[in-house]
Amino acid sequence: MGLLLDNGRVLRDRIGDAIFSRVAGPDGPENRARIHDAPGPRWFGPERPVRQVHADASMFTGGLSALLLQSLHPLAMAAVAGHSGFRGDPWGRLQRTSTFLAMTTYGPADSVQRAVDRVRAVHETVHGTTPDGQEYSAADPHLLCWVHIAEVDSFLRAHQRFGARPLDAAGCDAYVEDMARIATALGVPDPPTNRAELTDRLAAYRSELRATPEARSTARFLLLNPPVPVLARLPYGALAAGAVSLLPVWASRALWLPRAPLAEDVFVRPLGTAVTAVIRWALAPGERARRGQEDRLPGPGQGTAG
Repeated sequence: MGLLLDNGRVLRDRIGDAIFSRVAGPDGPENRARIHDAPGPRWFGPERPVRQVHADASMFTGGLSALLLQSLHPLAMAAVAGHSGFRGDPWGRLQRTSTFLAMTTYGPADSVQRAVDRVRAVHETVHGTTPDGQEYSAADPHLLCWVHIAEVDSFLRAHQRFGARPLDAAGCDAYVEDMARIATALGVPDPPTNRAELTDRLAAYRSELRATPEARSTARFLLLNPPVPVLARLPYGALAAGAVSLLPVWASRALWLPRAPLAEDVFVRPLGTAVTAVIRWALAPGERARRGQEDRLPGPGQGTAG
């Protein structure tokens, strides 16, 4: 029995280390120490819902769903396609974004402000014109708001469906309120501070949303041709199916993504829950905690970190 337990711990740590290295990158251990071990006040105390949500493995599914939803704004999609380099270096973009998300959620306040200032400076350099002549800027407050609300809605939906400890109604409102603080710092005017406001704000953008060829191409890239090892394709597929199931029906239809409610209930949700549980198990402290190396970076929440 002891040998089996030891082998299980070794397997868990190997899987967890592989996931962490992909999400956090080569600077992951250094960033982890800079975020979690540095002294000083934080934006969010340990009791805040944002810390619970962003620490859960459901963020992997929420991040994918956020990217799909965000792509439906043509100007946001144009900015990503033209400037983010997500196709050429998808893991690099994921690592930058997850580090930013971890910093704002868990890091010391002075480091958080520096990270926010860097992101805002990058946004000022991202601008251009779409093929149909519309100008866009990543610093546009209206566009920033869309990216923010799509992200918050996706993260929260994923946590409520696949998270280990779903929030109650008050917790959901508090999570939206927590995220509003980050959004305000990034230049979003009057972000929603509760779930009802979030729902209303999403509805207000509906008339601006459509699936461009680039958005559908991005969906195919994320769902059918992901840059993951062969052995990871099956669990990734379960997460991807879960991400699609979180989308509003109108959004999945716009992206030409098939939906089958019965299949989602019978297969997608149980598989997504199982894979998320395995990731959560693999990222449990285990040997890393005993070595003083607890993994505390969140999953791939795709936000505004460039």
